[in-house]
Amino acid sequence: MTSSTTRTQVGIVGGGPAGLMLSHLLALDGIDSVVIESRTRAEIEQTVRAGILERGSVRLLVDSGVSDRVLREGHEHEGIDLRFAGSSHRIDFQDLVGRSVWLYPQTDVFTDLADARSRDGADIRFSWTATKVDGVETDRPTIEATAPDGSAHRIECDVVVGSDGSRSVCRQQIPEGRRTDYFREYPFAWFGILAEAPPSAPELIYAHSDRGFALISQRTATMQRMYFQCDPTEDPGQWSDDQIWSELQSRVTGPDGLELVEGRITDRSVLRFRSFVTEPLRHGRLLLAGDAAHTVPPTGAKGLNLALADVRVLAESLQRFLLKDDHEALDAYSEQALDRVWGAQHYSYWMTTMLHTLPGSTPFDHRRQIAELTTLVGSSAGSTLLADGYTGWA
Repeated sequence: MTSSTTRTQVGIVGGGPAGLMLSHLLALDGIDSVVIESRTRAEIEQTVRAGILERGSVRLLVDSGVSDRVLREGHEHEGIDLRFAGSSHRIDFQDLVGRSVWLYPQTDVFTDLADARSRDGADIRFSWTATKVDGVETDRPTIEATAPDGSAHRIECDVVVGSDGSRSVCRQQIPEGRRTDYFREYPFAWFGILAEAPPSAPELIYAHSDRGFALISQRTATMQRMYFQCDPTEDPGQWSDDQIWSELQSRVTGPDGLELVEGRITDRSVLRFRSFVTEPLRHGRLLLAGDAAHTVPPTGAKGLNLALADVRVLAESLQRFLLKDDHEALDAYSEQALDRVWGAQHYSYWMTTMLHTLPGSTPFDHRRQIAELTTLVGSSAGSTLLADGYTGWA
């Protein structure tokens, strides 16, 4: 039996960065919302997630009043290194497009948002599980949810937003005949490690080699995140620290003598990835955002930024719909957000296929990739295209 019923304007399923940012932006316009999230706050904060924030994402956090901690504790990166044939080539974002990115973990973005919503007295319900979303084709949709004590509750809304991740319950409410799902599975994965070591380079290194791709990323002054391309079925437990470091070193070695700073490996995992988009992002009074609507390969650093871009547009559409009775605003959200989604899909696919070794690739394929990279770094137009996408299209 239902223990209680809550009435709100916007019910948000999913309390990650997308759901919390949407709740925050709506509150700035005086729009009430309730957010339910199946995980505890501690569980989300303890999930190690790297993060590169585009300029637009940083501005959204700061200018909307969430927090300016990203400017105080994040690390501004004005470029990246593309490394191939044993040599590094810097893509200077500031010189090419006048923008930077910030190294700032996704877990810190979540913490800033959770603190801001708590500060503002928002109704955020961690450890609540959405069991059913109903009535999305009416003007009074509902969310059935289970509280931590097992009691059943109903949330009555004007609009439901699904920001509940790649296994979205909300997405399943759109009938298969009314939506189209686009997939691209990749035949490789990333072997990721977290290591106790200082940074090996001042900025990120994206490395193409005859052994496959590697990403030399960063975390803090004493902990680093690194990845190398592997088979999706790889068992990380079968690798010793020495084997991992040997593989990483082999992916970046070259005549310039670049050598990674090694340290104790504290975490290892294999990350599979895919490209996915569902269309449309609206069905009746249900709207999708973030990973519930799309996922991208991590190569282009687009996942979190795309989710934040979604909810920035969605907040504006909901403001028009709820406060100005503009019923076309909900369709406008889907169309506008999908333009950026497909741009990000193209960019991420381009970066991924340019830098990774495909199974069954031939020496011709390898040399063609080298030629593409050589053309890219040798062309102002090519380098600008990469920089513009990486920093977030203006």
